[in-house]
Amino acid sequence: MLPLGRGETARTASARGLLRAGVVEKTGEVLSASVLAERVGWAAGLVSGMTTELLAAYWNATHVDMLASGTDAEGRALPSNAWMALRRLGWTVTPTKNIRVNDRIVRMAQEQAGRTLRSVKWRADLTAAILATWPACSAKRTPNEWDAVRATVPHGRHLPSSVIRSRTQQITAFERRYGRFPVDVFELEAAPHTAQMLLLSACDRQQASIARADDPSRALLRVQLPTRPDPRSYTDWTWVACPIVLPPTVPSNAALHLPTLRVHQNTVRADLAYTHAVPKARRSGHAIALGVDWGLNTLLSVGAVRLHGDGKITALGAGGMFRAGGVLAKQHRLRRESEYLHTKTDQYQRLMVDDAQHPLRDKHHVLAEEIRHVSLRRSNLNGALAWAAARWVVDQAITSSATVIYIEDLRSMEARGMGRTVNTRLSQQVRGQIMERTQHLAAEAGIAVVTVPARGTSRHCPRCLVPLRHRKAPNRPTAPGWKWAVCPSPECGWQGDRDTGAWQRIAARGLAHQTKTVTDRADGTMAIRSVVDKLEANAVVAPATKTRRDRSKSGPTRRQSPRPAPRRRGAPSPTRPSGPAGQRPEGHAPPGRRWLPRAAHRHQGVTTISTPSPSLHPGGPPSGRHRPRGAARGAGFHLHAHATPPRWADPAPDIGSGMGSLS
Repeated sequence: MLPLGRGETARTASARGLLRAGVVEKTGEVLSASVLAERVGWAAGLVSGMTTELLAAYWNATHVDMLASGTDAEGRALPSNAWMALRRLGWTVTPTKNIRVNDRIVRMAQEQAGRTLRSVKWRADLTAAILATWPACSAKRTPNEWDAVRATVPHGRHLPSSVIRSRTQQITAFERRYGRFPVDVFELEAAPHTAQMLLLSACDRQQASIARADDPSRALLRVQLPTRPDPRSYTDWTWVACPIVLPPTVPSNAALHLPTLRVHQNTVRADLAYTHAVPKARRSGHAIALGVDWGLNTLLSVGAVRLHGDGKITALGAGGMFRAGGVLAKQHRLRRESEYLHTKTDQYQRLMVDDAQHPLRDKHHVLAEEIRHVSLRRSNLNGALAWAAARWVVDQAITSSATVIYIEDLRSMEARGMGRTVNTRLSQQVRGQIMERTQHLAAEAGIAVVTVPARGTSRHCPRCLVPLRHRKAPNRPTAPGWKWAVCPSPECGWQGDRDTGAWQRIAARGLAHQTKTVTDRADGTMAIRSVVDKLEANAVVAPATKTRRDRSKSGPTRRQSPRPAPRRRGAPSPTRPSGPAGQRPEGHAPPGRRWLPRAAHRHQGVTTISTPSPSLHPGGPPSGRHRPRGAARGAGFHLHAHATPPRWADPAPDIGSGMGSLS
């Protein structure tokens, strides 16, 4: 057992490792990375074949309900391990004739099949609920029809509408193709393909073991692997010792668990699971909170607020924004490229029909491979952006000493009524990945992540809760828009960026409702489900009190030199050999400004990198009609983080106009 201190809890995480070589313990033969990948692939192929047989035999509603009930035929509770539950129910599998494997290989197949069958239960209940409450018009449900389907779906009250809508579209496509509705999800979806991997967590020491080496950054994995693709006897299995270099994210005092092995590009990757002690996150009792608001052009807007002992809430600073204009532009270009390739592939498919010898068959294969390549690029880009944004949010919380992060509920992020292009962009944002990664990184620091209702956070003033008036810019008070918010109340007169007011409202609402925080027993996520009017009245951010420094004279005035030193920029630099950095050039002329390279414009090709056009002025920025803010070419993700300017546009309110002076 992992020793835990006061205020600590055990947390299990995973890190990626790589098996670069192996040693056969019996003969001392050294296996290269390619040979090791081949042997792991043989074992994974045996497990995958048995898993496919299990899924094909029990992919139906009767067996899935039996497994999900949690009890066997005698009324005893089923074990939590999937392979043990399947054995209790008598669902077993045997390898192909003349293939000899030990019982631990069968365990891995049962574990993989059991996890898949348990996960399909939720989709089966969702599909059954939608079929039972099918609306009159599948494209648009009425409020009563929404209430009916949410009441039928398990935990449907807090389920995003986009999930119900996407499952409805899947059923509609089935009905359009076959002229009838599916019976259940098992007719709607075929048994899934199983990935070739080895779930060593279902094994014991007779199949695999792992232990730390003398060096804390290294571990030794011992596993039995076949010496041929079709082992005929137990002598065709041998022990192989594989050293693993642990990633730096694995603490030295963490308890290691058996990893999951999978073959990728002729190498063996190991998903290392480990358990370590972390500070325990609290549901309530927070004094400093970080509010996070989602945006379209500005991906994230965050800021910290403090709850004082008298119940007063004040903002700590002006907050910050995470802009990802360059990365999002690249993402949209890849999306357009993927849509074009899919359209062309569908046209080829219609022309070929079922002709296996059609001349377009080769072109169709090339396009399919290109679609896979573009999809992989989109996945990698989304993953990198999600990790960068999540790391930035958690760093903001750590810097401000916040113990909780309040994030706007993702259910309010449904893309509707903004046009086809904007709706598509909103729907394909990486908000879900950012949320998951933020929860993962915040748990390492003992910071709670709580979702709060987003209704009215951008509409009402953070200081007086009066509905705001939105304008295009602070210097254009009559132009309608949504970016700049102005409070019409003469007593308040607050104005600022719409996203700045939103994160203040989110953080203040979370602190006011922190006693209403609930924890989901299934996944441990925290959320505030609803807004209480009595508590919402206290969720206001008070203006910061400006204290004036005492400038009264307490002594004689210090005498100053009548000839002060000239400003540094006007003073000539001394003669010195020129270096790479740290010294201005010799002479009276000040050095020219060095401009950062311009970010990639949104109209460039998918496989190209934009080339900055020459500037009209020497030493100036590169010219171009479109200059997106965000990542500059070659500068990385760190330029996405921009600190919000300090209260530069907070003039005194104009009582006569009633909406504040914007001049």
